[in-house]
Amino acid sequence: MTTMFSVPNLLADEASGLFFPESASTFSQQSDTVFYAITIVCVLFFIPITIALFGFASKYKKAKGEQAESQVDHNTKLELIWSVGPSFLLIAMFYFGARGFMEQRTIPEGAYEIGVKATRWNWSFNYGGTTQNSELHVVKDEPTKLVMTADTVIHSLFIPAFRVKKDVVPGRFNYMWFRATKASEKLSDEELAARKQVYKDASESWSYEKEGYTEDGYAFYDLYCTEYCGKDHSMMQTVVVVHETREELEAWVEEKGKRQPGVDPVTYGRKLYESRGCKSCHSLEPGVKLAGPSYAGSFGTSRELTDGSSVTMDYGYIKESIEDPKAKIVKGYAGVNMPSYKGMLSTDDIYCLAQFIKSLNPNAAKQEAEEADSGAAVAETGTEADVTSASE
Repeated sequence: MTTMFSVPNLLADEASGLFFPESASTFSQQSDTVFYAITIVCVLFFIPITIALFGFASKYKKAKGEQAESQVDHNTKLELIWSVGPSFLLIAMFYFGARGFMEQRTIPEGAYEIGVKATRWNWSFNYGGTTQNSELHVVKDEPTKLVMTADTVIHSLFIPAFRVKKDVVPGRFNYMWFRATKASEKLSDEELAARKQVYKDASESWSYEKEGYTEDGYAFYDLYCTEYCGKDHSMMQTVVVVHETREELEAWVEEKGKRQPGVDPVTYGRKLYESRGCKSCHSLEPGVKLAGPSYAGSFGTSRELTDGSSVTMDYGYIKESIEDPKAKIVKGYAGVNMPSYKGMLSTDDIYCLAQFIKSLNPNAAKQEAEEADSGAAVAETGTEADVTSASE
């Protein structure tokens, strides 16, 4: 289910087949059958034609300088057979291809609808309300409709295991639908907790490629952008998870829609950083520039803007930049088209992101701790003075 590049399967990156990855939708079998049928027909014509080509070339060759002979008679019956006969094969190919195309363009009533927004270089899936995520989650054996649009340039959404692909164009909405047929496997709670602990101990982020599972423990199918969209086009990929039931999917959506009790803001902020596309443009490494400035050690520092002024990176600046990215642009990043996340992130989401960014600057965290200790001392001193005054 997950992608593992393997040498023996040169045309497909899955061990399940030579040409294609695993078949996991109702369109897959139909698409594969048409492909293999056309391939077989082509091979059956290619082999005898090639044999006849070399055979006739050998049989009727003339010595150098010898005059060629002219062949003016013909066989009408034979010519009709090799002209009209293949035409029926072409008609059959067109029929099955057109039928498959129409089925993919005819969206069933009552399909589960998910909004898709493509930006450079990230996918965002809207499940309603403020629940948006970079992962696509659907239900097994239920039709799913994707309503897709792009921010600035053309993208193309492709799910190899489902055999579906559609361009995502700025300024308009395109539609795609499919019916997944194989649910994603899920790790046990114990195994998932053990794997997470390894990453926590190493202070590393969860690796989809290494584990073959999402951070929630689901195996996944690949989703790619197949329309060149800029320098990080190859990084614009995510995962598709198929749930057994609608109830399971809705529970996942509800969980991702808000911070759960007991989850601290920094931890949740890191999850938002990884799931909302922040990591595509903002590095966590000092001095490493992607499309946008690095977050490392940035909180509490002064940033020079394109208009020559400066601003302190604090909670207010982070909130403003998330909701109105063009309001205050850092010098050197004028050409970056960051999309607005206004209405897509709750107040708590923005607060958690800010806390996460703040945690990347030890000096800011230390300064806040010192200020808190100083404030507590002042409060304690003031209380003691009041008590002394009252006793007098």
